[in-house]
Amino acid sequence: MQTREIAVPVSGGEMGAYLAIPDGQPTGAIIAIMEIWGVNDTMKAHAHEFAEAGFICLVPDLFWRLDPVVILSADNPDDWLPSLERYYHFDYDQGAKDMEATMQYLRSLDGCNGKVGAVGYCLGGKMCFLMCCRTNIDCAVGYYATYMEQNIREAPSLSQPFMLHQAMQDQWVPNAVCKYIEWKLSPNPLVTIHQYPDADHAFARHGGASYSEPEAAQALARSTEFFTKHLKA
Repeated sequence: MQTREIAVPVSGGEMGAYLAIPDGQPTGAIIAIMEIWGVNDTMKAHAHEFAEAGFICLVPDLFWRLDPVVILSADNPDDWLPSLERYYHFDYDQGAKDMEATMQYLRSLDGCNGKVGAVGYCLGGKMCFLMCCRTNIDCAVGYYATYMEQNIREAPSLSQPFMLHQAMQDQWVPNAVCKYIEWKLSPNPLVTIHQYPDADHAFARHGGASYSEPEAAQALARSTEFFTKHLKA
């Protein structure tokens, strides 16, 4: 595996990103969209997981228009307020456009077969939903997506394969909201929803307090199988 820091050209400037390239011929490319903590070690670990599975994986600095290259941690109490400050000032519409530009960048990257998917965690999970509704991304996977319900009116526009991992003990996405999203999305044959009865928010965050290896491993296996199906040339 090769890794490096890069800059992705987008409207208004360049967005920093972390790139992981697998050994051998890649099976397409994946945008790994961060939680509210920045391109930290957790997001790099996710990139390595997908690169080891054979995909090019790029982690963009989603909040670059607010504060570029800010790395925070969910385990540091002092990082919560600045993270929430950026979270609630984030422009989802502009962010979706930046992710679409990232998709186009990856499609033209040497070694990519032209197929690009996305995987997102927390805030990134909602971004994956928006990409499936607004762009021609080849597929996307959302983990414990927060505030998806605020854009559920866009569900009729969902036109790309979308997988959602729901943590049913999630304090940020209450059970009733999970059930509501399932009710709204499950009639669409492009949507696959997996529910984890005992999992909490961020169950796949390596080293985090709510990390749960069994659910994380199962979700990763389901995600890589999904990406292989939709990104294979």
